[in-house]
Amino acid sequence: MNRCVTPAISVDVQGDDRWMSQHNQHIADTKEKEPDVLWIGDSIIAHLKQRPVWNDLFEPLHSLNFGLSGDTTQNVLWRIQNGALDNIKPKVVVLHVGTNNFGDPPEHISDGIVAVVDYIRERHPDTYIVVVELLPRGQHPNPLRERNSAVNELLRQKLIGRARVQTVRCDKGLVGADGTISHHFMPDYLHLSDIGYRQSFEPLHDLLQQLLTEEEEEKELTLSD
Repeated sequence: MNRCVTPAISVDVQGDDRWMSQHNQHIADTKEKEPDVLWIGDSIIAHLKQRPVWNDLFEPLHSLNFGLSGDTTQNVLWRIQNGALDNIKPKVVVLHVGTNNFGDPPEHISDGIVAVVDYIRERHPDTYIVVVELLPRGQHPNPLRERNSAVNELLRQKLIGRARVQTVRCDKGLVGADGTISHHFMPDYLHLSDIGYRQSFEPLHDLLQQLLTEEEEEKELTLSD
């Protein structure tokens, strides 16, 4: 059995019900906001909103951030099946999830990510889905970094040729020639600093601008027919 494709609520280890409270806030946001770009996933997505680059580059694109720290593929799958995709019609969904699926093999994790993509497509047939490949982690080469790399390779194979779905690498310059990651880019060797986000995600900003422009042009063409 592959638990990565089975929707699941995050375990409330600390006992403050924080995860569910944040999910409920996200549902409330869907009733009040009309995002062009929906970001969903784990702490890589969640922390982006706390960085200046969010206000500089992504907030102006009418973005809504549904990142939750610690999320696994099964957690995101549960959230999107329980309200996170309701009431909104984003033109683009940006997804990053899978690095927290500890103990799961790359094949299972990649299937979990594909399951998320499949459900987003089911709910929003015309939405463009951008899957951010899993970032490297750890100062030095390690098994989890190798696992993430294997997940990314499988994702490229499984999603290739799908209409309005694209995988994107956002690890440019993070790993040095000697295989190490600088604390300037990843202070804890997992989460990006502001300079790390800027270096890694600026190309994603360019892509989002392109997709939104194309979406608007397609809409204008349809209206003129």
